[in-house]
Amino acid sequence: METYQEFDGIVLSIRKHREKDALVKIFTRDHGKRMFFVKNIKNPNHSLKAALLPFTKATYLGRIKDDGLSFLQDSREIMHFSKMQTDIHLNAYATYLNNLADAAINDAIKAADLYDLLEESLVAMQNGMDAEIVVNIFEMRVLKFFGAAPQLQECVICHSKQEPFDFSVKYSGALCQKHFGEDPRRSHASPAAVHFARIFQLVTPRQVGNIQIKAETKQALRAFIDELYEEYVGIRLKSKSFIDQMYAWETKVEIPFRSASEPEPNKPSESGQSDPSSS
Repeated sequence: METYQEFDGIVLSIRKHREKDALVKIFTRDHGKRMFFVKNIKNPNHSLKAALLPFTKATYLGRIKDDGLSFLQDSREIMHFSKMQTDIHLNAYATYLNNLADAAINDAIKAADLYDLLEESLVAMQNGMDAEIVVNIFEMRVLKFFGAAPQLQECVICHSKQEPFDFSVKYSGALCQKHFGEDPRRSHASPAAVHFARIFQLVTPRQVGNIQIKAETKQALRAFIDELYEEYVGIRLKSKSFIDQMYAWETKVEIPFRSASEPEPNKPSESGQSDPSSS
């Protein structure tokens, strides 16, 4: 069965098909991920060309097919995330978000909450929010779509919400300081990293706003989230490997790129939400 209707969507990927055609994967809010066949897209005057650029959101008119390829007829309300199209660093982060969303659910599965999170994340980066923080929030929120639910909001032994916390793979959750001895092989993660991971598990980029985190805390947070993904997800996306290489290159040449809003090293550099357990 096929339907003919309007739907919102975000372009995830485009690949060439034959000489002039393309297969475009679009994450639709109402129908999940769908693959669309677009004929003669190489034509410079193609009516859908602007709506099918990478990092584009639009309202599309098309035919959704339950089996096989779907088709597009028209588009309106086109939004280009232009910074991702021109900035190599933002391009890397946005590509990773798209790939992670793609990996998190099967095709044709409706996931409006994941769609909304992806859209909000891309908008946040477009509007100048720290891309590293946007990615970390997205990673923590997307864990549940992979069937992973590490308990970070309270100690898994006594249910205390008093920080500092460490993480235990054995118990699949946080341990408060009183119960660190319950797992000698606990992660020994940075308490600050676990703190922000707890926050990011509950919030969206819009709720966090213009948070600022020290560079060393960002590094520790990245390492902790990587540990969670290695333990619970077990995938290694090429776009994530590229970001890791980008970090390594920055360190090697000692030219860090940070947002203009990053505070000076001698100034207080961490601010943000309060402990999520209180909300």
